[in-house]
Amino acid sequence: MEHLKEDFFKTYSNVPINLRNNIILVLDDGGPISWDVAYFAIKNDTESSRSILANLKELNLI
Repeated sequence: MEHLKEDFFKTYSNVPINLRNNIILVLDDGGPISWDVAYFAIKNDTESSRSILANLKELNLI
């Protein structure tokens, strides 16, 4: 999981600031996730961070 976190943070740092509020995925529970929401969740190791990372990997965004 640490490897996915590192990949996410590298990718996030290259996303233009004006695009970080765009929705990048919708979790199964119906919650829309933007780059900024994903960053907050992953940085704070929330319950949804694993699901977010797995989905981003599946979508080849990280």
